[in-house]
Amino acid sequence: MCGPSSLRAGLVRFVIIVVLAVLCGPAYGARLKDIATFGGVRSNDLVGYGLVVGLPGTGDKSGSRFTVQSMANMLEGMGVKVDRSALKPKNVAAVMVTVKMPASSRPGSRLDATVSSVGDAASLLGGVLLLTPLKGVDGNVYALCQGPLAVGGFSASGEAASATKNITTVGRIPGGAVVERSVPFSFNEQAEVAIQLGVEDFSTAKQVTDTLNRAMGGQYAAAQDASTVRLQVPPKYQGNIVALMASLENLEVRPDTRAKVVVDEKTGTVVLGSNVTLSKVAVSHGNLNVIVSEQPQVSQPGAFAQGRTVVTPSTQVGVREEQRRLILMDGASIQELVDGLNAIGATPRDLISILRTMKSAGSLHADLEVL
Repeated sequence: MCGPSSLRAGLVRFVIIVVLAVLCGPAYGARLKDIATFGGVRSNDLVGYGLVVGLPGTGDKSGSRFTVQSMANMLEGMGVKVDRSALKPKNVAAVMVTVKMPASSRPGSRLDATVSSVGDAASLLGGVLLLTPLKGVDGNVYALCQGPLAVGGFSASGEAASATKNITTVGRIPGGAVVERSVPFSFNEQAEVAIQLGVEDFSTAKQVTDTLNRAMGGQYAAAQDASTVRLQVPPKYQGNIVALMASLENLEVRPDTRAKVVVDEKTGTVVLGSNVTLSKVAVSHGNLNVIVSEQPQVSQPGAFAQGRTVVTPSTQVGVREEQRRLILMDGASIQELVDGLNAIGATPRDLISILRTMKSAGSLHADLEVL
């Protein structure tokens, strides 16, 4: 019958085999549109400040002066004269509204909006956003947003207990933003298109350039730098670039990147790229554990003795050092690296220290990125 340790070890070996099979297996091509973006095809961020009303007492507190000021300005703009000192904003919350507007959006298009509380409101559940103008970085209004919020959570509390699920101070309004002004840009009128690669790599840029030129039967593409390829629009596609990009975005390329090791110290996760190699190096790793325990001894005199009760400190110190053998690793690929680290019984936390030391020693030929 297998114990927990043997089952855990078997699971670890299975995970390592799966990772190696994925990383060291045959490389398949990726579509161009999955590794690059095309010039002009981007979204524009819009933001606006508004009020959410109709909350069941979960709005901003009386100390939120900007909420009270916003309520007073809104009511006065509608011809209602109010006493600002008498306003109670518990059913109202000040919020920021954010929207991503694609460059292809036209007046009348509807976009999803995200509404986030900026005050001390407890929840936006059940609220309705009042008409809010959304501006771009140039200060112009491009869309208007209004409607009831959809909050993916709840919050309830009593005198001695409370229950909360997810975040209740952020909500969504599906299709709540209506575009009023489009971005002045025409994709089909470009004489050339810039293709921005997701990685900076000269080999990948050269491969993309060659693939595009072969597909179009001419020297129309040229790499500008490690992540940018300029594509001249052929005469037959002038004014019809959409058809050109539709025929090119599904071309397959095999992106190449620098060897990299990514380490997440918060979770102990280590990810090794398939191109990671190392020079001949000897590794020994062990831990020194020092355990200090305090067990005070109480000395109490007899019933009729003329003494007093005292506490005598008693300290016990134990030292345990793991004996790890020295192992020589001369790996040419990720397989030898993982096998060598497993041979010395390295845990994910140990791997982080070992990889850092190997990088400092110059034996790890990869970029080490710590998250």
